[in-house]
Amino acid sequence: MAKKIPQPTTPPRERAFLVGVDLRDQKPILSLEDSLTELALLADTAGVDVVGELTQKLSRPHVETYIGPGKVEELKALAEETLAEVVIFDDELLPRHQRELEKALGKNIRVIDRTALILDIFAQHAHTKEGMLQVELAQYDYNLPRLTRAWTHLERQAGGGGGRAGSTGGVGLRGPGETQLEVDRRAIRRRVAHIKKELEKVEAHRTRYRAQRRRTRIPTVALVGYTNAGKSTLINRLAKADVYVADQLFATLDPTTRRVQLSGDTTVLFTDTVGFIQKLPTALVVAFHATLEEIAEADLLLHIVDISHPNALGQYQAVLETLKEIEADHIPMITALNKADQLKDPENAARILENFPKSVAISALKGTGIDNLLMLVQEELFEAFESIGVRLPYKEGALISLFHELGQVERVEHERGGVIIHGSIPGRLLAQFSPWKIKPNGNTAHISEETDMEEV
Repeated sequence: MAKKIPQPTTPPRERAFLVGVDLRDQKPILSLEDSLTELALLADTAGVDVVGELTQKLSRPHVETYIGPGKVEELKALAEETLAEVVIFDDELLPRHQRELEKALGKNIRVIDRTALILDIFAQHAHTKEGMLQVELAQYDYNLPRLTRAWTHLERQAGGGGGRAGSTGGVGLRGPGETQLEVDRRAIRRRVAHIKKELEKVEAHRTRYRAQRRRTRIPTVALVGYTNAGKSTLINRLAKADVYVADQLFATLDPTTRRVQLSGDTTVLFTDTVGFIQKLPTALVVAFHATLEEIAEADLLLHIVDISHPNALGQYQAVLETLKEIEADHIPMITALNKADQLKDPENAARILENFPKSVAISALKGTGIDNLLMLVQEELFEAFESIGVRLPYKEGALISLFHELGQVERVEHERGGVIIHGSIPGRLLAQFSPWKIKPNGNTAHISEETDMEEV
């Protein structure tokens, strides 16, 4: 009788217990209930099963354990009852909070926060060299202050040189675990410095690519939106592309640029960027700086909103807050209310549009409303140019080049010490040129007719 060959089995998913705190002096974009629902989706994306949740209202976090001592005891009992292996807090914890909570909950239960969970998801979904380097940098930035937690076993060490396998150095210990900790910190800092150099190379390449793209005068539209709003589905629909799509948070991280033909043989570049989320970790914003520059350099933002989500307006506001954080809130924007086909009352979409400026209802999956969206994109792109006349000193060569590269030059006059340019520029550049703008009386904010431009 033939033996059955054992089939590989999928390892069991970790069991997680969620903890949310409602701080009275804070006004989050999402309610505590919605935020915990989102945290559960993040946990599922990371491959974790949620077995329960606990909430508490506080005026301020507890200095040692974030939640109060009584809640810690309640959490311990519930975690043991549900066989939870990890406790996930909805807010970022200080290293001290993690340390004290793990001590109170017992050695069999790990404690992480929303930031660590998002970093884990990013690590799973980053596939390009740039994406993996960015995530690794963010992880080191997050974990470095928490490194002491990994070396408690060294406190039992009495002295001597060496160190654990795989570490560098062999200096004698100055105190319990101190040298090994410093050795690993130095190793991490060296790795961080190496990652930053590698990212600088990638950023330099991206900058050259953007400069080349500007010289071609092809307008760029950056897709922004809350994670899982449908940006990748939309870019696939617009460009007949094959960007990875999944019904989960942060399914795609790496920016993707595709050419799209508008009417009149007008070519536009659409760039799909990483999805936003409320409480986006600062470490990720810093690490993904180069990627997020794709947004800041765009001529137009296309904000994708999942209109079928119960808190669509809250997600919309969260994206606006992030755009402000990365200094991209000045760029002209239109809004695509996606997944309109999932509304119970499709006619309600027309009423919802009134709450969002320059918006159109679409279904990226079914193709509904795409023609209207492209018409709005075309109108906004070519109406986003503002007529302007500027008097620029020759020493402002960067601005002169910028006008020629990104603007539409109608007339140029050279005079002593500078140049007068008349034409149109993208609205997002107006702030840079406003100090040199020619006023109705022929003067500029920086220069009067009696002033020699060389003296400015």
